[in-house]
Amino acid sequence: MISKVRKAVFPAAGLGTRFLPATKAQAKEMLSLVDKPLIQYGVEEAMHSGVQNIIIVTGRGKSSIEDHFDVSFELEQLLESKGKQDLLSMVRGISDMIDIAYVRQKEALGLGHAVLRAREVVGHEPFAVVLSDDIIESEIPCIRQLLDVYDFYGASVLALMEVPRDQISAYGVVDAELMADKGFQNRLFRIRNMVEKPRAEDAPSNLAIIGRYILIPEIFEAIESIQPGSGGEIQLTDALKYMLRNRPIYGLKFEGKRFDAGDKLGYLKATVELALKRHDLGPPFAEYLRTVLACGARES
Repeated sequence: MISKVRKAVFPAAGLGTRFLPATKAQAKEMLSLVDKPLIQYGVEEAMHSGVQNIIIVTGRGKSSIEDHFDVSFELEQLLESKGKQDLLSMVRGISDMIDIAYVRQKEALGLGHAVLRAREVVGHEPFAVVLSDDIIESEIPCIRQLLDVYDFYGASVLALMEVPRDQISAYGVVDAELMADKGFQNRLFRIRNMVEKPRAEDAPSNLAIIGRYILIPEIFEAIESIQPGSGGEIQLTDALKYMLRNRPIYGLKFEGKRFDAGDKLGYLKATVELALKRHDLGPPFAEYLRTVLACGARES
């Protein structure tokens, strides 16, 4: 019988150097995308996928993440006294959203090390990993799409996306065989190998690993068995390669649109597109953008 995935690990101990100086005194995961912090998008995705428990791996300077998902008595009392019931319901909804546990990563030693830090809380059961930098907008939550594969095959599953060759060196890339599985409409692959951040000419494909994973508990032993890579970091991709020796790993080209909100340009694109889709913000924001573009055209 295939064990149910009940937990999701959110690595959140990184320093966020790509967003300095904004992240000098603020957790990158708490940067606001329209009106919600980045990490909340991932937590909501996990919740809507049927995951019951969240494990956030934090580090120094990340207390704002814990505060965000905690009860805020003073704020709730203020909103209640002013009769702002809609805002009160929203604030209470955040703290009541899902069960969250926190694990400390004292040094940012790579994604593999962050996942390993969650071992005691995860236990010997399968789990999801969510990188909150990756905002994925889809009709069916991306984690749910991966879980559908896991529920059928009982093996680890990675989210995949086709990436232009000139950008491939920023990703982990897979060598994979397309599976003739009509249930997944030519989007399911069995992974043969993977390479972390290859040069474009050396990349085995244009299929990149995106920040959503379903992993079996054997991944912890694999992480402990590998050597640190460049910069002394323990890479999850290397651990997955190690696990491939004895365990099948699948990849799914998910349906949906992904924004790299850990990159300044990607963050701006996500802000604009998500704002335009809001029924309360979209129309006036679209009108504003039209005036900006018109002014720019006249000035040029």
